[in-house]
Parts: sequence; structure tokens; C-alpha cells
Amino acid sequence: MITRTARLGFMLAVTLSVAACSSAPDNPEKNTAQTNEPEFDFHDPRDPFEQFNRAFWDLNRETLDPYILLPLANTYEKVPGVFRQGFYNFTDNLDEPVSFINNLLQLKMRDASVNVGRFLMNTGFGFLGFFDVASSIGLHEQKESFGETLATYGVPDGPYIMLPGAGPTVLIDRGGDVADSILWPSLIYGLPFTVAKYTLRGLQQRIELKQLEPMLENSIDEYSFVRETYFSYWKDKVFDGKAPQQDLWDDEWNDPWANEWDQAWEEELPKEQPPAKPRVDE
Repeated sequence: MITRTARLGFMLAVTLSVAACSSAPDNPEKNTAQTNEPEFDFHDPRDPFEQFNRAFWDLNRETLDPYILLPLANTYEKVPGVFRQGFYNFTDNLDEPVSFINNLLQLKMRDASVNVGRFLMNTGFGFLGFFDVASSIGLHEQKESFGETLATYGVPDGPYIMLPGAGPTVLIDRGGDVADSILWPSLIYGLPFTVAKYTLRGLQQRIELKQLEPMLENSIDEYSFVRETYFSYWKDKVFDGKAPQQDLWDDEWNDPWANEWDQAWEEELPKEQPPAKPRVDE
């Protein structure tokens, strides 16, 4: 299960991936000379395919979002909210068996029992999950994916990837989603239903992301900010909202950045003069 903060972080990451307004600075040396600010190195070893990822970033921003995704989302937004939320709840309910299996694999027996309770209650009393009646009595979602299960047992995340139309991910995360989809519900309902499910869920998420777009303006390099936001979201998922502090704040990638800021700040400060020695009259 992930917290609301993590969900918002992921929403921001997807927003940045499909609607951000820049990539790397055009001429960092020129900008540094004009502003007297330190030149930042946005390279991250977790992102070995950055050149290709930035190209897909531009594809998302300049073509897929303004000409396809956003117009479709604006059209879908005209559907009454109760029906859009109901379908979203319905697709969430279909994922309860997947979460049940992954919670069992992670030995989270209590969460697995919640999955069972939610599925039975929402299917029976919530019109196949159209209404989330389970949450109203305290049975809240305990989502888990196969990617999270693999990460729990120490499988490496793999490289960071920017997918066309789908946004940021790491190999283990998206690969786990594919494994979950093959088992359920694609195996039961078929590929067309699964495609429709992810399409409508994506449109609903794009509608909700509109309110976060103004936050893009405060980033020095939006692509790098997306990357860091996504990794924070992913760690939050893997650790169920209880990620070790060093994973969130003490990342080695941030240390040179902080040191350069500190050095630049110290250079701007006036040098403190030593106190004058008292004059001794001879």
C-alpha cells in the first residue's frame, strides 16, 4: 500500500513526463556565466539511457500529450464524475486478486485477508466494485504488484526508463505490471478488456493531473525532477510508505549538488575581518 503523498508524487511525475515544458538547459555554461550560479550535473547512474529517455520525454510533451492524451482526457471529463469514479473503482476491484497473491508472496497475511474481504464485499454489495463500500467500513486498499514483490526479495530495480505515452518507470516495476496483467485479468477477460481498462484509467489520471501542472515552473530541470520524484514514489511503494530516510533524502546524487550550492553561497558572503589588535603605546 502507498500513501496519498506517494500517489501525488507519482501523479506529479507522470504530469512532468507528458506535459513538462523543457529538457536540459540549452547552454549550461552560458547560463552559469550569466547568473554566477554553479553548473549542475544532472546525470544519474540509475538512468543509463538518459539520451533516449529525454527523446521520449520530448515525444510525450510535444506530440502525444497535446495532440492525443489531453484532448481525449478533456472529452472523457464530460462524462459525469460519479460514472468515471465508479469505473475506476470497478477496475481497482479487479486488481484485488493480484494484490492478494502478491501479499501472500510477501508474507503479509493481514493485508492478504483485507484483499479477500474487499473483493467479496465490493463485488457483492458494491455492484461488482462500482462502489467502494469496503473502504467505508475501514477495509482500505492494500495494493501490491509483482514488481514490488521482486523488490522486497532484493531483485535490483533495473534501469530507469521513460516510456512513450506511459511516463517514467524502472524495469522491475513495469515488468511486474506485465506479469500481473498476464495472470489477471487478461487471462480471464481477454486483451481488449485490459487495454480498455488501462486506457480509461489513464484518462482519469490525466484529468486529475491538471491541477498539478503549475508546479512544473519551479523546477531547474524538469526531466531530472521527474526522475527523482518517480524514485521516491517507487521506494514508497516498495516499503509501504516507510522507506528508510536515507533512501529519500540522503541520496548520493544529491550530495555534489548541495556542496556546490554551499560553496557558491560561501563565496558570495563577505569575508569576515579579524578583530583589530589593541594598540599598545610605547
